[in-house]
Parts: sequence; C-alpha cells; structure tokens
Amino acid sequence: MPILVGQHAGFCMGVRHAVEGALKAAETEPDIVTFGELVHNPEVIRDLKEKGIRQVDDVAQTEGKAVIVRSHGVAPGVLAELTRRSRKIIDLTCPYVARLHDIVAKYSARGAPVILVGQHDHPEVKGTIGWCKGPVYTVHSLEEARALPRMEQALAVSQTTFPHEAWEAILPVLRERVSELTVQDTICSATVVRQAEAKRLASQVDTMLVVGGRTSSNTRKLYETCKSICTRTLWVESAAELPEGFANIHLESIGITAGASTPDWSLKEVFTRMTDKERMDQRISTEEADKDSFMADVEATLVRIRPGQTVTGTVVQITDDEVCVNIGFKSDGLIKRDDLVTEDVKIGDEIEVEVVKVNDGEGNVVLSQRNLVNRKVFAEMVEKHAKGEYVEGVGKEVVKGGLIAMVDGIRAFVPASQLSNRYVEKIGEFVGKPMKLKIIELDEQKKRIVASRRAVVKEEAAIKKAEIWDKLKEGEVIHGIVRRLTDFGAFVDIGGVDGLIHVTDLSWSHVKHPSQVVSPDQEVDVKILGLDFQRERVQLGLKQMQPKPWDLAPEKYATGSVVTGKVVRITTFGAFVELEPGIDGLVHISQCATTRINKVEDAVNIGDEIQVKVLSVDPEAKRISLSIRALQEPASQEEPATLDNSEEAVAVNIEEVGAQLEAEASDHESASQQ
Repeated sequence: MPILVGQHAGFCMGVRHAVEGALKAAETEPDIVTFGELVHNPEVIRDLKEKGIRQVDDVAQTEGKAVIVRSHGVAPGVLAELTRRSRKIIDLTCPYVARLHDIVAKYSARGAPVILVGQHDHPEVKGTIGWCKGPVYTVHSLEEARALPRMEQALAVSQTTFPHEAWEAILPVLRERVSELTVQDTICSATVVRQAEAKRLASQVDTMLVVGGRTSSNTRKLYETCKSICTRTLWVESAAELPEGFANIHLESIGITAGASTPDWSLKEVFTRMTDKERMDQRISTEEADKDSFMADVEATLVRIRPGQTVTGTVVQITDDEVCVNIGFKSDGLIKRDDLVTEDVKIGDEIEVEVVKVNDGEGNVVLSQRNLVNRKVFAEMVEKHAKGEYVEGVGKEVVKGGLIAMVDGIRAFVPASQLSNRYVEKIGEFVGKPMKLKIIELDEQKKRIVASRRAVVKEEAAIKKAEIWDKLKEGEVIHGIVRRLTDFGAFVDIGGVDGLIHVTDLSWSHVKHPSQVVSPDQEVDVKILGLDFQRERVQLGLKQMQPKPWDLAPEKYATGSVVTGKVVRITTFGAFVELEPGIDGLVHISQCATTRINKVEDAVNIGDEIQVKVLSVDPEAKRISLSIRALQEPASQEEPATLDNSEEAVAVNIEEVGAQLEAEASDHESASQQ
C-alpha cells in the first residue's frame, strides 16, 4: 500500500511567516493578541493559545495590547484604528496579500471599479475591499460574473488562494462584461503548485486524504479539487478523525495532501498513523517469505558497494522525509529528501545515486542523488566558466553581503555589488526570481562559486547598444521617449541609446528652456543630425521635423494681406512686429502713421497687438515689410495719393535701411539660438 505525500502540502510561505512571527513576538511581548483567527486551523490556534497568544475579534479589545495583524491583512481603516488603540502593531500580512492591496489601491486611486474574484465573506476579501477607492464587485462563480453590470473599464484581481482553473474560467465572462478589462493574476504561486500537485496525486491513487481545518477556504478548495478527480477523498482535521480500521482497508495506494494552514506536525501525524499499518504488513510478509526469497537475500549480500560509487536503484518506498531505494544490496538505501534532485519521484522509478555510507550505524545504506548530480553540474559549470558562458539561477536566500542563488542545485554566492548595475536597496526582492548569471570566481577544490548578475546585464546592454548603433544612420527619422531635461537640451531614449536634442534644435523659434517644448516620458519623432561613434553621442533634432517658418511665409503672409501681430522691438527706424514665433516683420517709421512722427513710440509701443498690411515678403533675406499707414489711409481708385503740403517728404536711404535690417535680423537670429 504505497503512500504518496504531496511535497507542497502544508504551511505556505505566508502562513509560516505569520505563525513563526507570532511565536517570536510572544517571547518579548507580555500581552499579545491576534486580531481575528491567525490561521484557519484549530490545532495551531490551540498551540498559540498555550504560548500566551489570544484571539480578539473586536477593535475595542485591542486597547493597550500588542496586536498581530494576521496573514489575511486588514482594511486601512481597521489598521488605523488598531494603531490608535494598541500598544504595538505586528503586521504579519502575507506578502502576496500586501501586493494585492497595493495593486487595487493604485488602480482605483481615481475611483476606477475593481472586480474581486473570491469568497465574499473571507477575511482576505473583506480586507482587500477596504483598499479600493472606487466601486468594488465580488464574484465567486460564473453565474455571479454574468450578473455584473456592463462597464467601460475595470480591474480584475483574485483572492490569493482562489483555484486557478476557476479564475481562468471566470475571466472570459468578465471580458464580455467590461469593454477595457485590466487583468492582474494575484493568486499565490504556492496555491497554484499545491492544487496542481493535488490533482496529479488524486489521479494516481485509490484514496486521497486532505488534511486541514474545516474553516479553511484553502483546504476546502483543495478537497473539492481532489474529490472531483478521486471520488474516495476524505477530509480530516487531524489523525484522530481517521475512521477506525481505515488503515486496514486493502487499498493499492493512498495520496495525502494538506491545506496552506495545516501545520507540519498534523500532516506527519496522519502519515505516521497510515504507515504503522503498512510496516506491520511488511513484517508479516517477510516472515512468510519462501526459500527462493531467502536465497535472493543471500545473493544480494555478495554485492559489493563502496562510498563514492555510482549505482542505479529502484524506488520502493516514499515517506515525507526519505525515499527508500533498492540497489541490489542486502540492505536498501535511504535518500533524504534534501539529497533528492528528481522531482515527482514515484515508486518503481529507476534513479542513479551515489553511495555516501555503506552503514550508517543502524544497518542502512546512505545514498545521495544530489552529490552525483552536483558533481556533473559542477563539471559543466567549470566548462562554462572557461568559455565565459552564462548559467541560469534562482535567488534562494539573503546572506551577509549578498544573495545565495541555486544554479541547477548548486549554491552560488552573488555579492550585493554584483546584483545590478545600480545600487540594490532590498536584496530580498531577488529571492525566488530566476536570473541569468556569469561565473566570475570558481574554486574547484572547495566547490565554491561566485557569480555576477551585473556582468550579464552589462554585457547584454553593450550588445544591445552595439546592435542599435549599427542601425543608426544620419538623416534618419526615429521614434524615441524623452527621459530627462537639462538647461541645454532634452535627452531622448531611442531604443536603448540616449540622444540629445540641443535647445536650439527643439523649435524654430527661440526657446529659453526645453520644458517649453517637451516633457519627460513624452514620445517624439526626431531626426538624427549627427553620430559620434567614438564618444557614443547622438545629436537629434526636433524642429527639423517641421517645415521652416520662412519657407511658408510667402504663402501665409501674401503681399497685400492684412495680419495681426505683436510689437516686440522698437528701433530708431521702425518697429518689429512678431507675426508668429520665429517670424518678425518691420514697420518702417515712415509706415507707422499717416502723418510724420519724430519717433516710433509716438505711434506704437512694445507689447501692442496691431493690425498691419503686408507690403512685401523676401523669404531668402528673411524680411517682411509691413505698414500701419496703409490701413489708415483712404483707398483711392482714381488718382494716386499725394503728400499733404503741410507734411515734409522724408527721404529714405534704402541701402542704410537694408543694412540696419540685416543687422537686426542677424542679432535676432543669434538671440534665438542661445
């Protein structure tokens, strides 16, 4: 009767964190309570109570006490009230739940609706609702999802312990009800793994045992999942609930799993109760063995093994701590779970192992699969190190000075300075994350590895930058994103390489600061004006994407047309009028009024908005002649206008005025480029 126990059964990371944190706090806090049930398991609650940790369900009961916020988390309003009343807050909210709170709070900050998939009355769901700033809809089934009102937009998230298959089934319905649905899968990865493992076990065994508290939503979903596959599924809170004589029922195999709130000792107690009967059956079977079996044992004693030897054996028994392997010796070999590399090992599997000890003092042969695999993997790493190749690792734990990463089962130390090309404030963020590493130090004798993620990031960035530089061509138009502004220009990311738009290349008109034209994170199309491969500098232009104002001037300001402008400068010979940024026209003093004036200020002042008539346009010389007088004089169709005898004619030196205009235009152009 093989007994298979789920490797991912029992406490999840969040629950273990909460229980261990509560027990640690109880060592120093004399009057400590949990706000609500810390975990949904009566055995754990009893154990906590024995350690002096009581449960309260009313905020008023927390007055002056040290209060533990359980892994389910609470609403911000409740947390504020607990903080006000209690002596101390010990927040043990599960990291996955805290992430869920952060997601809904940010999305709904402006009142956007949130659809929360989960059990309506579950503490986690109630707490999450409190973090939503807008409308919240909770759904637990396809029917409830179909009953939702139609919405333009919404965020869909899930209770962290909700079954992943049910979540996937509900999503299509939500997409039908919401035009623009944002989806965030907030289900805890441990939940997904545990449920998948339970399904696999249930499909392989005759009977499934699900161990966990009756009030645990997680355990209930686990039971329902197993029951749907294996009809002979039993739900027990502890070994005491196993039916009398259950172990005597002749079954081919039994699978055991447990909910996230089930403690290790409860799971082990159930397993022990089941294996006691199996061991008795094995002893009876041994006593009844015939002579052929005895001779086979004698023959097995002739097999010789030694420490360090590689042998192939067959898995004959699996417990929660060890795997028993028949290697053809007089005694079967035992492998600790920590020394087993093969995942999902089953009875009957053939595995290659290394002999660690021929006799552990109790007649058992000690085996290791990890030693054998590690030796092979280490040899591969030596080769990769020599070739400068990368290896794949996963962050395991934070240690002094850096991070331990597992590379194919081998520990590698990644110094904090080698985690990123930027300063890493929280090394713990890399725990559990896959990463590409480069081995920078390797000690074959001590089997020590020092690796760098920073080197990989730097090399990949260099390769990417080189690829981008190969594609850049002067005169080409490219899309980019403005990253930062300085007094002298704007830096634009053009796909991994930063280019500079100088302030003079932002606009055809004068620009005092880049913020007048662009802003950070703005997407722009720019023209590559210059490339400096040695200094890795790219000169970009934004104004070059627009036609030059003077090229359009003859069409926009046709001779004889009347336009409006603003007086921006006054000289002794006239007033400059800005028609648009980058284009000024001149009203000569003789064209400022119908009568003679001694100075331009007698007719106009800086800042005046005036109407003028276009007398002539010279785009090449960048000159436009304007007139106020032409609009004030009555038009005569019969004879040309004559000067009033009382007004003296003013002789205009054309060359002098032209020189003055060129000097003014030159000064104005220089000012616009500064």
